[in-house]
Amino acid sequence: MPDDTILLTGFPGFLGSALVDRLLNRGEHVTCLIQSKYRDLAADRRDDLEAEHDAEGRIALVEGDITDPDLGLPDDGEFAVDALADRTSEVYHLAAVYDLGVDRDLAMAVNVDGTEHVLDFCDACDDLDRLHYVSTCYVSGRYPGEFTEDMLVEGQSFNNHYESTKFLAEVRVQDAMDDGLPATLYRPSIAVGDSETGETQKYDGPYHLVRYFLDQPGIAVVPEFGDPGAVEVNVVPRDFVVDAIDAISARADTVGEVYQLADPDPPSVAEMQAAFAAATNTWTVDVPFSKTAFQWLLREVDSVRDWTGIDPAIVDYFTHPTRYDTANATAVLADAGVECPDFREYAPRLVDYVRRHPHVGSDAMT
Repeated sequence: MPDDTILLTGFPGFLGSALVDRLLNRGEHVTCLIQSKYRDLAADRRDDLEAEHDAEGRIALVEGDITDPDLGLPDDGEFAVDALADRTSEVYHLAAVYDLGVDRDLAMAVNVDGTEHVLDFCDACDDLDRLHYVSTCYVSGRYPGEFTEDMLVEGQSFNNHYESTKFLAEVRVQDAMDDGLPATLYRPSIAVGDSETGETQKYDGPYHLVRYFLDQPGIAVVPEFGDPGAVEVNVVPRDFVVDAIDAISARADTVGEVYQLADPDPPSVAEMQAAFAAATNTWTVDVPFSKTAFQWLLREVDSVRDWTGIDPAIVDYFTHPTRYDTANATAVLADAGVECPDFREYAPRLVDYVRRHPHVGSDAMT
């Protein structure tokens, strides 16, 4: 094993796999902490990446679990906690439960306890250059107004346990930064498929609206909550998130900073609906409706849930009161020539991918 390695959690997920690809481009060696249930998939991804980069032996896979105090690492050998900590120069922590409907106990175990265990590992490292922590814009909860990159604890309420536990996890990371941990925080907004190909691993969030339109006979009834032209839905394509983290993490002057990887010009609810309706050739009929009543119908009435296929948890994001400032991220990414694509331009590619790949599921990989 090399004397210097990067530890990454969240492989072989989409973002983790893409970042390993970029790290190999830099000539790095990467140790991926993987769950045993993803061992075969991780091995296939490793083999593909190493072959693509002519980098045999530069990706090590070690089975573990961030919910365990020692990350579930073996008691001895080259991947024991102390041995791995001695060799680790950077940590990329991506693993989390990305599920709006997650129950609180699981969300706490993975998102909060898991992050604390990664922080303990960082503390054990002899010469750690930096922790790269992937948070979310939705640590904002339902903060009313503009949420900036230097904001965190603002007395906000939360839509679900995913948001509240990611908030608690980021609080832990920022506390560690205040105590001297070198770290960079990345807050993506709602991630969707690739802006060029539409490719994605799962259909969640805005995809519920896409699939609803595709299932209708050319005309769809759309519940309208308040003024859909006045509420933003901030989505970013996954290639932008990867490009942004790659560019920011390569710079030494980004240590200690928070970057909101959000669309600086997001669509309104009305614009998103119109873009998806046009791409699916659907005529929509807007019907004013109570958000609370609609969510109740989705939860309690099987026929409504089966007819729409809409997760009640996503409805909250169509009345989201928060706008995200991206000043830090925009300034750094401009130097690298990275900018967020216009949703209105890539939306048809997202729809086309769903149309051509109807059997992709909505389950999150933790």
